[in-house]
Order: sequence, then C-alpha cells, then structure tokens
Amino acid sequence: MKTLRINWPSAMASKVLRINWLGVAAGVVTLVTLAISFNTPWWQLTVGQDLIKVNASPVNTNFGLFGSQLTIPMIWALNVIMILTFAASGIVMLIYSVVPSKPYAKHLLGFSWKKPMYSVIGFVAGLVIILMLVGHFGLYLPLNSSATVTLPSNWTQGATVTALVSGRFQSSFVLALVSAGLCMAAKFCHGLFAKPLGRVEAASSPATPSTPIE
Repeated sequence: MKTLRINWPSAMASKVLRINWLGVAAGVVTLVTLAISFNTPWWQLTVGQDLIKVNASPVNTNFGLFGSQLTIPMIWALNVIMILTFAASGIVMLIYSVVPSKPYAKHLLGFSWKKPMYSVIGFVAGLVIILMLVGHFGLYLPLNSSATVTLPSNWTQGATVTALVSGRFQSSFVLALVSAGLCMAAKFCHGLFAKPLGRVEAASSPATPSTPIE
C-alpha cells in the first residue's frame, strides 16, 4: 500500500515564489495613487494669491475662482470614468499577481498594466497641448515653475496687468509615475512567473508485508 507524503513547507515556498511581487506592488501603488489623487492634484496652477487656481488630475479636476470652487459636468464625468478605470486596474493587477501561471493570467495582465501608463502619458500630453493653445493667445503659463505673467493688452483694454503664476507637478503625480513604472516592470517580468507550478514532491513508503491469518 502506497502513502503520499507532501512536503508542505516546500509547497508553500514554491507558491510564494510564483507570486509576481512586482505586480503586487504595482496594484497596491495604483490604488494608493487613486486614493491620494482625490485630495492632491497631479498638477496645480495658481494665479496671484489664489485668485485663480486649477487642480488637475485624471480623477479629480476642479477650478477655483476668487475662493469659489467650480466643477464642469463633462470633466466630472471623465473623472468618474478614470476613477473606475484606475480602481479596476489596481484590483485586476492584484488578482493577476497571485495567479500568474494560470491560463487567464495573461489576459488579466494585459487589461491592467497599460492603464496607469496611458493615464500618465495622456495627462501630460493633454496638459502640454492646453498650455500651448493658451500661449497661442498670448498668455504663457509655466508647466513646472513660477513666472510673472503679463496679461495680453487686448484682454485688459490696453492696461498693463501682471500676476505671479505658478504651475507645479505635485507628489501624487510622482506616485503615478511609480505606479506606471511598476506596472511595466510586472509586465516585462511576467515570463519569470508564467510557468505552471511543478508537481508537489511526493514519496511512497515501502509496502508493508501482509501477515497471513491462521
């Protein structure tokens, strides 16, 4: 009679080693980025002593005018879509990370890893395009610095009006970059974890000779 002996510590260690820990980190950081971005914008523009303030991020964009907050319904709707996208990306990345050798793992990874990267690229590209369009009308706004800006004379009926303008990327944007980088690393390291787990080592005990019944 054969008995199966399983080396449980070895089996558990093998499963732990098969977890894509870069993916775990990417999923956690993505969800943390989402949570922080509700209150901390990725980029902030201030004109004067908070006369005009723009808080911009894919998940929360609002405008301040003389201390009053303004929200544009279309931008708010886009923010809601990005909130759902970021949340789904982080959760799916975590699910993938603990089962990277499953047949469906590649589809989970394909769904989740691109979204933080595309969000960062799209946000920066959109921001640069908007600043270039504003500059086309004679108002040059800094991307990541402070400057004294003179308003176009046709805006002020010939009067000279200057204001201190500051545009800055915030800490949440740095966290978004880290999230995108970790997602890319998890994707490129997928092959290291994609192989299925080997069979659990088993050994059979010697057969016990039967004793004849008299």
